[in-house]
Amino acid sequence: MPYVLGIDIGCTTTAAAVARRRGAGWSAPEPVVLHAGSTTVPSTLHLSADGAMTLGVPAVAGDGRTVRCFAHRVGDDIPVVVDGDAYPAQTLTAVLAGWVAEQARVTEGGLAEAVVVSHPAGWGTHRRELLHRALTEIGLPRVTLLPAPVTVAEYHAARGFPGTLAAVYGLGGETFEAALVRRHHDGTYGTVGLARSLPGCGGADLTEELADHVRTVLARGSADAGRAGADVVPRELTTACDRAKHELTVVTETDVLLELPAGPTRVPVSRGQFEELIRPAVAMTVDLLLDAVRSAGLTPAELDAVLLAGGSARLPLVAELLGAAFPCPVQVGPEPELTAATGAALAACQVVSPRLRPVPATGRGPTGTAASPP
Repeated sequence: MPYVLGIDIGCTTTAAAVARRRGAGWSAPEPVVLHAGSTTVPSTLHLSADGAMTLGVPAVAGDGRTVRCFAHRVGDDIPVVVDGDAYPAQTLTAVLAGWVAEQARVTEGGLAEAVVVSHPAGWGTHRRELLHRALTEIGLPRVTLLPAPVTVAEYHAARGFPGTLAAVYGLGGETFEAALVRRHHDGTYGTVGLARSLPGCGGADLTEELADHVRTVLARGSADAGRAGADVVPRELTTACDRAKHELTVVTETDVLLELPAGPTRVPVSRGQFEELIRPAVAMTVDLLLDAVRSAGLTPAELDAVLLAGGSARLPLVAELLGAAFPCPVQVGPEPELTAATGAALAACQVVSPRLRPVPATGRGPTGTAASPP
């Protein structure tokens, strides 16, 4: 069945979605299963000793053969070094996009009619041309590149957002982006003003705040405070804290569960405790979004909505602080980590059939204002 493909290569994770032709129109986009039943994979590349590249594997600190977060380095003069060899960031990004396209080809039984890849809001012509050239070199010559805020807006429009002017709040794994979008007369979107970004302020950083709290709690309860932190394997702690962070989006209390040499250990944490830990960082993202609005000569009252994307955008504190700062609906989908990829697939439908819009997604959660914390 003919289909189009949308790809979102984030600093931390990569996701994709397809929309299929249904008669004269398009089906609602569906996420692509990329590996082991998961619709997201780490944005990493591993180079084995024999020179073979493996995509989407967890990064191992200090191994020298695994690189990550290279998509955001497209256009840098300094190349990415993998096991002593230098690669342009755009080449690695194109390889990852090509791998995703191959997963879709295998699943769908053929090549996509159109591919749209999202990119950071602040990219200019030079970076887009570099990635276009790299994509062509690996066999993906007809790819449309769109700013992530535009694909995010496409997603929310398909779910019922009726407005014209919106702020886009993108809380990724390791970077926050703030941008404005405006709907054109033909129904497509374009960016307004200058985007803002805040590297080092993403979901991973919020997880690390919780990890620091857990280390402190363990040290207080240990007879040998100096050894308490050393007993925790960093990766296991990060995984446990990330799980707890996600649980706290739907419950008010949970445990960070760890396997220590002394035996299984749990550290209770409440949503209130976690929110106090991350409040300064989340407040910075809201301030940056306000700055993006004001620098465009606009006021929050002129916006029709704030549109959210990124896995950590589902945190109740995000909706709370945005709701206090913006007198308009704050909208988030049920799977915000897939928002940009799904919106890219919707945009790809327009590349093939400019006058046909996909059937709105149903059954994947309501559209509207983000829920207040219970």
